[in-house]
Amino acid sequence: MTDYSVLGNLLLIYTVSIAVVFLFHQFRLPSITGFLVAGALIGPHGLNLISDIETVQVLAEIGIVLLLFTIGIEFSLVQLTSLRRLLLIAAPIQVGVVVGIAWLIGRLAELPTPQAIFWGFLLSLSSTAIVLKALAASGESDSPHGRATIGILIFQDLAVVPMILLTPILASHGEGTLTPVLLSLVKSMLIVACIVAAAWYAVPKLLDHIVRSRSRELFLLTIIVMCLGIAWLTSLGGLSLALGAFIAGLVISESEYSHQAMAEVLPFRDSFNSLFFVSIGILMDWRILLDYPLVVTGVLVVVLLVKFVAGAGAVLAISMPPRSAVMTGIALAQVGEFSFILAQVGLENKLLSGPPYQIFLAVSVCSMIITPFLMQLSPHLAWRVEAMQRLHHWFPGQTTAHVLEAEGKHLRIKDHVIIVGYGLNGRNLARVLGETEVPYIALDLDGDTVRREAAHGLPLYYGDATNPTVLRHVKIEDARVLVVAISDPFMTRRTVQMARDLNPNIHIVVRTRYLRELEELHQLGADDVVPEEFETSIEIFALVLRTYDMPQDFIVRKAEQVRREGYALLRRSELPELAHHLRGGTLTDVEVETYRIEEHSPASGKTIAELALRPRIGTSIIALTRSGVTESNPSEKTTLLAGDIVVVLGTRDQIRRAIGFLSANESEA
Repeated sequence: MTDYSVLGNLLLIYTVSIAVVFLFHQFRLPSITGFLVAGALIGPHGLNLISDIETVQVLAEIGIVLLLFTIGIEFSLVQLTSLRRLLLIAAPIQVGVVVGIAWLIGRLAELPTPQAIFWGFLLSLSSTAIVLKALAASGESDSPHGRATIGILIFQDLAVVPMILLTPILASHGEGTLTPVLLSLVKSMLIVACIVAAAWYAVPKLLDHIVRSRSRELFLLTIIVMCLGIAWLTSLGGLSLALGAFIAGLVISESEYSHQAMAEVLPFRDSFNSLFFVSIGILMDWRILLDYPLVVTGVLVVVLLVKFVAGAGAVLAISMPPRSAVMTGIALAQVGEFSFILAQVGLENKLLSGPPYQIFLAVSVCSMIITPFLMQLSPHLAWRVEAMQRLHHWFPGQTTAHVLEAEGKHLRIKDHVIIVGYGLNGRNLARVLGETEVPYIALDLDGDTVRREAAHGLPLYYGDATNPTVLRHVKIEDARVLVVAISDPFMTRRTVQMARDLNPNIHIVVRTRYLRELEELHQLGADDVVPEEFETSIEIFALVLRTYDMPQDFIVRKAEQVRREGYALLRRSELPELAHHLRGGTLTDVEVETYRIEEHSPASGKTIAELALRPRIGTSIIALTRSGVTESNPSEKTTLLAGDIVVVLGTRDQIRRAIGFLSANESEA
């Protein structure tokens, strides 16, 4: 009779995982931690519901193969070039400091040197999945600390490969066994080199033929065979399946089909990858928390502190401000998922076993659980640290103006624009201001960008706009406009608040991502807020109208009308509430539309009575917004001026005719 125990185990694993991960999602805890808890719940140290753990571990190994395969596909030389300072300086410092401190503590605890170094390998890695998800959720992926964190995580992901290769060497005790290991390693690397060379030559040609068939199923099967096949061939050379999968991903990464390969493999990777974390939870004995509570707590605290210091110190080493250093250090403080892979290699080579392995699992899971909470608190902690830095002058020069001003020259500028952030928006604004001869000063925290642009004579300086010293240096008290165009929400809010305190009369324009941030930024002192969501919606309807061959002048006019009226309505609640009531209430046979009076409009300079929209067309002006103030049911004697926003009530056809009349030239009127 057919044995369906594997199917039953998988069904049980996924069912319990759905319930636990859903519960964790409600408390905004990472799904990886949910899988670990689910595994511990159904494992032999929990409810003991799994009958065939070995099969689950084999399937979990497939998940790791697919995970490293996708990591290899995402490997980009262009991306690494843009992060070279982080990859060549900061990231090695972070990993090296953690490994060094772990070795020192291990030696003090009388651990053999190989085990102490291996513990350093395990603890030096952070969770790419958890940290990237947290950064994306808070909109901080493009912030200075977000870029620094991502750069170091990329280095850690790549460092897993040599760590896996070095683990057998660490496991060899004595000089007598080291030489055979090294010879075996060289032999394995030669075999891998031959496989990679052959694959690099054959894979692009094979994929070309497969793609010409236009069969998605054939393409998917080919990608899976390449992944598992190269991994299996590499394992024959004495290396791990995971390393072989990484090499397979590298082979495909440089082809033009890498993005499609990633999209096809991703669902399989996520499904099998979850099994890996469940299998780790199955192996974890939660009783270790009761048997060694002080040891687990002590190791957890030491790990968090050491990794925080290593991460923050590495970022400070490349001259980033303390605020970015603190937030990066906190983001990297946990133990990562690749540490579990490395731990499995350590178990095979007897560098880990028994209680130490269980303590490692407990510390890792606990560090993952508290990471989202620590990252939520990190902006406030970073602000406190930077305030203390300004008070006690720690890390001098890190948050003041760039060394380009070291000659002692004071800026002599007035009635100028201060641009905070020299990304795409900042560069475009600076270019236009330069062409129109409007004086401006720009600030940015990317030292490479500052040096490059300043060399061309642009007024760009290194500085943190949340620091009042920097704002005073760029003459905030004499500036007319401040434009905040950075991707860090917390830093944006602090900059607006600080600038408003230093210059109550300055006009502050802020770029933000989401409409939900609009109200808070206005309360902090921003005059104009540009949400990317709103601008994207305008571009979308413009593209749709072009598809229907609408006249270009009509599309431009409509976009400008929506933009001007929309920002006024976003800042004032009276008019949207009125429009919403009329649209959704009892007056379902009529519609409401807003229109901005232009200078060429026949309505400009005329009273509502003189305009006579009701006798002529049948529509009524039921509200008027002028200079941000809304007046409901304006008087017939009210004179309409250019810039006024009127709310017109009528049927769809009447409103169309009314807007056509209001948009006509005076000669046409």
